[in-house]
Amino acid sequence: INAEYGVAPPCNMALICSLSNEVPEEPVISLTSKHVFEKRLLEKYITENGTDPINGEPLSDEQIVPINTTPVQRPRPPTATSIPAILKILQDEWDACMLHSYTLRQQLQMTRQELSYALYQHDAACRVIARQDKEVTAAREALATLKPQAALAAQQPVAPAPVPVHVAVPAEPARPEPMEVETQLVPIGLSEEVLQQLQQTHVKLTSLRKKRGKEMPEGLPTAQQLKHYTQTSSHPGLHSASLPGILCLDLLPNSKRTVTGGADRNIVVFDKEAEKIVCTLKGHTKKVTNVVAHPNEKTIISASPDTHLRIWDIDGESCKHTLRIHDGPVTGLSLHPTGDYMLSCSADQHWGFSDIGTGKLLCKVADQSVSHGLTCCQFHPDGLIFGTGTSDSLVKIWDFKEQKSAANFPGHSGPISAIAFSENGYYLATSADDEVVKLWDLRKLRNFKTISLDDKYTVRGLTFDNSGHYLAVAGPDVRVYQISKQCDLVVTWDAHTQDSTDVSFGPDVNYVASVSNDRTLKFYSAN
Repeated sequence: INAEYGVAPPCNMALICSLSNEVPEEPVISLTSKHVFEKRLLEKYITENGTDPINGEPLSDEQIVPINTTPVQRPRPPTATSIPAILKILQDEWDACMLHSYTLRQQLQMTRQELSYALYQHDAACRVIARQDKEVTAAREALATLKPQAALAAQQPVAPAPVPVHVAVPAEPARPEPMEVETQLVPIGLSEEVLQQLQQTHVKLTSLRKKRGKEMPEGLPTAQQLKHYTQTSSHPGLHSASLPGILCLDLLPNSKRTVTGGADRNIVVFDKEAEKIVCTLKGHTKKVTNVVAHPNEKTIISASPDTHLRIWDIDGESCKHTLRIHDGPVTGLSLHPTGDYMLSCSADQHWGFSDIGTGKLLCKVADQSVSHGLTCCQFHPDGLIFGTGTSDSLVKIWDFKEQKSAANFPGHSGPISAIAFSENGYYLATSADDEVVKLWDLRKLRNFKTISLDDKYTVRGLTFDNSGHYLAVAGPDVRVYQISKQCDLVVTWDAHTQDSTDVSFGPDVNYVASVSNDRTLKFYSAN
């Protein structure tokens, strides 16, 4: 650039305007960005913005240098009524459009950058909020877990500190810590005494059931009364928050205590009236999937996929016996009506019969007719037959004394998830991954009712009340059906935030209890 005259030397090359991308009639160069522009377009842009269109730096008319080019013969100014006048108007409009388009492109680019930065900040804030919310939830659950335990500790008297007395006392031998007894899995066989005890129990219970008849017991709520049951309490702090989920439930018949087993590998005994934890039993190395409370003793039996069965003493808060019966996960557990024996089944295709008092395995039988594992089991109320479910959708009724299959109930599709005998001994309820509950008449060995459930309804638990008039179903919600020809739905509770895993009736159906993967124990009763 010629510093003396302020113009560029003559140039014959083709120049392109950086705004309109056309050959300029009066080319000028910007001293700030070193770009070529059409003079009139650049002057309009400077008038409106006062900056360089390329780099955005301040720009004035003094910083514009014209470029010498071959002069262009411009036509005479057209009149407004001629075609050249129309072309001139279109040219002016085109110039304005180019300037506006360029400005919009710049604004769009800036807006995109600002939006990207705002989205990044929003994502980071959401992550921080989610982490804080998770920590707050964990702290609240931990606090809810500590409250019942603190109340229990506060009720225990604190022994006064002993006053030291310098008297020589002979040292007593150290008492050994109580050791857990682990029973070998070698079956010792069924003695005649055991078989005779089972037969006597069968005759006694059959006679009592016939005396009761089919009439509804006194004090049992009617279907209309049960329909008005609502949630009366909820207890979320029983099991650990690190491995959430309560998987099984049972009630101690002669008390207001509830037994739950969770994914945290613990068993919790909870007092319904005092609303506090009585004890927490630890010992399983995997989740607890089955718990059974003894009706007459303070004893609990538990099963887990860790292949162990454990017999617990509530008062001593200790495990009396650990039984290694099965080679695979234990999937089912049932107490014999005598209260002295228990039935277990496993994915290893075997079922076992054990003595609770001694912790001995009496017999172990493999189901040779199927190549799939057993998923659940339960004794008939009379004790001489029991039912098992398999992972290939078959329900089998076994004759215990003969140790052979007495009947097969096909019809489901998918693994059998739950089975339950009615207390009157007439009916069997079964469920699988097929969104139905089937009711079987054991006297005629046929399916007399199929209850269709909602789409994608997975049944996790089935249980009859002690009278056999009501059947409870645990799944995405908790339902109660009245056992009749129609099997009408009586009431539905959807208080849990996740799928219910088990349900149980209180004595004379004065309340209903359920547990869920949301780590809560809920009770339903009349207000």
